[in-house]
Amino acid sequence: MPTLPAERPEPHRHRQIAESFGVDAQRYDRARPRYPDELIAAVLSASPGRDFLDVGCGTGIAARQLRAAGATVLGVEPDARMAGFAGTAGGAGVEVEVATFEDWEPAGRTFDAIVSGQAWHWVDPQAGAAKVQEVLRPGGLFALFWHLFLPPQDIADAFGAAFRQAVPASPIPVPAGRNPGREAFRPVVDKTAAALQGFTGFERHHYDWQCDYTRDEYLDLLPTQGGLTRVPAAGQASVLAAVGEAIDARGGRFTCDYTTVLCTASRT
Repeated sequence: MPTLPAERPEPHRHRQIAESFGVDAQRYDRARPRYPDELIAAVLSASPGRDFLDVGCGTGIAARQLRAAGATVLGVEPDARMAGFAGTAGGAGVEVEVATFEDWEPAGRTFDAIVSGQAWHWVDPQAGAAKVQEVLRPGGLFALFWHLFLPPQDIADAFGAAFRQAVPASPIPVPAGRNPGREAFRPVVDKTAAALQGFTGFERHHYDWQCDYTRDEYLDLLPTQGGLTRVPAAGQASVLAAVGEAIDARGGRFTCDYTTVLCTASRT
């Protein structure tokens, strides 16, 4: 499954990928994993208040979890399709404003916490840092978090080989074998931290967990990844077929390891 390895430069410049996830917003919301309850609790506990801004909120997965834990959440999302789904999801929609975070107009509003799940790598770190300083209240929390997908070696190998064959010119490289470790997003975090003024250093926390997938469930998840959202149907089908064969060889289901990485900083 593609991710953003440390050597990949300037991911925020690939706006065509960043704004492609809404091609099937319903699938995205259905298939993408939720965040560990411990992470949500840690973010709420570290925030001085309950007024949250969710950057790149997508279909509202993190926003709904935060709201269920007691926060008031406003989302900012550049893809109108994703924002539209977030606004109506399950009859309990999240308020979302359609814009990139860099161009979003806060209109004088400020927040106790700014969070971003699975999205900050699509934000220009310098422009994003400037906007954070504009809208985060003194003492406020800045929290970035990502899932790292770690399927079994044989399934990772099947995906990597099929993806590289189907999309040889993809701007998202797929490493051989399982995905990179916990430092995969460190370059993005470090660039952002370097552009912030008046913040304590980023603390990193890791949450390890597992999810059981059937063949159909995992093949439902794969097309929501940035590497496949813009791939033509034939290429996407060839990747899914190869991964499906690997899962079939395991009896039609498997357990996927996940690490969710949380990086937090507080405004002094």
